[in-house]
Amino acid sequence: MWIDTHCHLDAGEFDADRDAVAEAAHAAKVARIVIPGVGRFNFDAVRELAHRVAGGAYALGIHPLYTPGATDDDLRVLREQIAASMHDPRFVGIGEIGLDYFVPTLDDARQQFFFNAQLKLAREFGLPVICHVRKSQDKVLKGLRVHDIHQGIAHAFNGSFQQAEAFIAQGMRLGFGGNLTFERALQIRRLATDLPLDAIVLETDAPDIAPAWRYKQRNTPDQVARIAQVLAQLRGIDETTLSLGTTASAHAALPRLALASS
Repeated sequence: MWIDTHCHLDAGEFDADRDAVAEAAHAAKVARIVIPGVGRFNFDAVRELAHRVAGGAYALGIHPLYTPGATDDDLRVLREQIAASMHDPRFVGIGEIGLDYFVPTLDDARQQFFFNAQLKLAREFGLPVICHVRKSQDKVLKGLRVHDIHQGIAHAFNGSFQQAEAFIAQGMRLGFGGNLTFERALQIRRLATDLPLDAIVLETDAPDIAPAWRYKQRNTPDQVARIAQVLAQLRGIDETTLSLGTTASAHAALPRLALASS
């Protein structure tokens, strides 16, 4: 059994064949697919989709790339939707939230405002967070510490060993996906190989971050199974051991995920 802890299955790239993509993932033994929200405009979509596909689960949050158009009222709506979802077994946490310093046009103060506001919601509701940490590991970690958040995932992790250890010490798991399949991705491959297995979760970030064999093509959640094969080879363990380890890690990061029925 595999878990894709980060898949934007609601994205427009899947409009033509979304159900077939989900069915292919299920056939590849991907038993859970976590679909994170990115803004008020897709909260309803990710919830509906999580209930429609086998093993679907969802998170709700405002992604840093969507903070330029976000408003205070979006935070009000987010809080209401979180409260209304607390009894939904397919709701697993707050995300995708975080900071992005790769895109130069994003306003730092605005990003920080929405990130901190959502960390406060995570604290209020006792929920884990799914964090976007692109070129922002240290500042995201600072926010987690300030708001006393000790559960969730640092998505698409690509930091240093020191940063990885700091996130792990904070109680976070680290997400790895298609990037580790590229031989030139030496740092990511070292991290995925040498970090404790109980600190690692698998993800695709589909339709983005395609593995090497789909370079510059659309990524899909079924690919988490083949990504796992590469990771098992890198770590020198069998796929069953990797499956058990990454599943336990995903459930530790997102405890409500174990409630999301297939």
